Amino acid sequence: MNNQIEEAIRILNQGGIVIFPTDTAFGIGCRIDDENAVRKLFSIRKRPENQAVPVLFNNIETIKNYLIDIPSEVEDKLIKKYWPGALTIILPCKTDKVPKLVRGGGRNLGIRIPNHKIILEIISKTGTGILGPSANFHGEKTPYRFEDLDPKLIAVVDYVVKGECKGEKASTVIDCSVFPWTIVRQGAIEVNL
Repeated sequence: MNNQIEEAIRILNQGGIVIFPTDTAFGIGCRIDDENAVRKLFSIRKRPENQAVPVLFNNIETIKNYLIDIPSEVEDKLIKKYWPGALTIILPCKTDKVPKLVRGGGRNLGIRIPNHKIILEIISKTGTGILGPSANFHGEKTPYRFEDLDPKLIAVVDYVVKGECKGEKASTVIDCSVFPWTIVRQGAIEVNL
């Protein structure tokens, strides 16, 4: 395990905010189970409190701790086909386990298993979900390359993991809490409903 990954894990476990590469864009995150860190992340990004953020995981078992249920249709048609990868799936969550800010005050959670070795190792060693919105101030440009990161953002986080993102597009977001499912954002993966 390289030093960057060790340092990122240490800082996340102490309630810190870390920027990291993913398979889509650079993300900025903290542990899902640390409400103070979640508040700090929203404050840093200047994100409206009613806008939920996606959470990155490394396996289905951990995800199941936070969701009410994963319908077999979602598992068969989306998870098995597109994960790990650039697809964020929105499902009803256990609101007592997911901080209100993470779910934007609602009852759903956006989840994803990214296809990127560095962030998967970080998630695996922290043992819980890591918030994964793009590493920018709210409304600013999404950073797909390290050079795209805003120096002002870098200055206010606790650590930055250098690396490369695989893509040049954000994840596709699909809301499976409603029927029929709705594509909220068309991104890196083409999903035909």
